[in-house]
Amino acid sequence: MSIKNNLNIITNTIPENVKLIVVSKTQPVTSILEAYEAGQRAFGENKIQEMAEKFDILPKDIEWDMIGHLQSNKVKYMAHFVNLIHGVDSFKTLQEINKQALKNNRIINCLLEVKIASEETKFGLSFEEVVLLLTSEELKNLKNINIQGLMGMASFTENNEIIRNEFKSLKTFFDSLQKMKSFNVNPTILSMGMSGDYKIAIEEGSTMIRVGSAIFGSRNYN
Repeated sequence: MSIKNNLNIITNTIPENVKLIVVSKTQPVTSILEAYEAGQRAFGENKIQEMAEKFDILPKDIEWDMIGHLQSNKVKYMAHFVNLIHGVDSFKTLQEINKQALKNNRIINCLLEVKIASEETKFGLSFEEVVLLLTSEELKNLKNINIQGLMGMASFTENNEIIRNEFKSLKTFFDSLQKMKSFNVNPTILSMGMSGDYKIAIEEGSTMIRVGSAIFGSRNYN
């Protein structure tokens, strides 16, 4: 099926309160434009240089989200346009985002990445580290960021019960953060679920899914 058809299947079957981020990393501009012409406006990239090049070429009403692991020294290359940064896993990175946002006279939206999977390869903060960060006095000095919620990736496994339990734990923790709201902490987004597990994630309370291969087909890594 075409990109448009694949996109329509997903958008017609997810709840209205769930936002779809189309993962366009490694995809050519022509494929992104096909999704754009089908009505999609939010795309996710995992490499800042590639995202910046696509930003320069493609329509300016596209929302570009940074979904990959973030190196703080590269924040400056996207600070003028990035819509949402999904994978913040340290206070140091938040400080750099705040610094670059200030230079560009912007407030940059962020999600804190939480480690819910058992694999050692996954990045992310523990629940305890998130609480310490959100209740720290230092966070109050970061006036050019807005922490909009959490992001988590489940274990890479065919055992749906493990996946479901990991998503469930993140949703429970996310709900507990509502009492921590402040001027730069507004937890309204729970980003969990990708091509292989987004249906389970939605059932467990996800408000944002990131889908690539189910729309574009198998990715070309060349």
